[in-house]
Amino acid sequence: MIDGHAGLTYGFKACASDGSLTPYVLKLGPAGVRRSGSTDIFRQAQLLRTLREAGYPAPYVPWACAADAPLGAPFIVMERLPGRTFIIWEPSPALVREAAELPRMWIDTARAMGQLHRLPWRKHLEDWEAPTTLTAELERWSALLHHTDEPAWLDLAGTLHTALRRDIPSSCEVGVVHGDFQPGNVLFEHGRLTGVIDWDLAGIGPQGLDVGWLLLMADRESWAEGWKPVAPPPRSDLLNAYWRAGGRQRTDLNWYQAFACFRLAAISGLNLKLHRSGRRRDAVWEKFAPSIRVMLERGKALL
Repeated sequence: MIDGHAGLTYGFKACASDGSLTPYVLKLGPAGVRRSGSTDIFRQAQLLRTLREAGYPAPYVPWACAADAPLGAPFIVMERLPGRTFIIWEPSPALVREAAELPRMWIDTARAMGQLHRLPWRKHLEDWEAPTTLTAELERWSALLHHTDEPAWLDLAGTLHTALRRDIPSSCEVGVVHGDFQPGNVLFEHGRLTGVIDWDLAGIGPQGLDVGWLLLMADRESWAEGWKPVAPPPRSDLLNAYWRAGGRQRTDLNWYQAFACFRLAAISGLNLKLHRSGRRRDAVWEKFAPSIRVMLERGKALL
């Protein structure tokens, strides 16, 4: 799938006996990797089916398999929803032609996040997985920083990590978390939201993680020149749309955005190393590289 930069995701069409074609998306787990978190592709099936039954615009999952056979790794097959994602740094030409609609797509993304966060997870997903905590999330992404090769980034990240630990919120609202909620994982067709995709990082945890992530994506001060988000509305407009859709108001959003800076720096550093080493080529991470220092410094300033 041309807009994706992680995971093994393929599009295909199934031909029925009458010759009609139905488009699907195959999400395949990485071969030979321990099934946990984002690499446990099969776990998404229960979540997506639950969301769909609740009326949320998630893809329908007609097939899923937890075994390595027949494709070499666990997989899920989803319906292919109409539309294209809004890659916020490099929108497709089709979306740019609708430039006046781009701020509304940001707002619709915030609204869809609020709708997700109001799902009563204990009623629908209590047996899906155990909730994570802010401390566990902070240590999880801190461990990823060991893959970063740039000493200056590590020093900045260490400073930010210390500040995040010092100021960690004492309480948080727990529920379904997407993990990468931003316009690049939302489908739009003619300016209308048609679906939310890419649930690899989803879980049960502090929902401020999603809010801080979207605020980071929309914050032009967190990005280097040449790689800034296109047409983000004011932060207050995003938050108001989220709250009106059912999201809970918080007073510690600067902490969550700072944590998002820390987390994305860790992710970018790992993917940049994988690209440069040839283990998983994806040149888009070179475009992220200049922003790693910027977002780490921005995270410190927010705190």
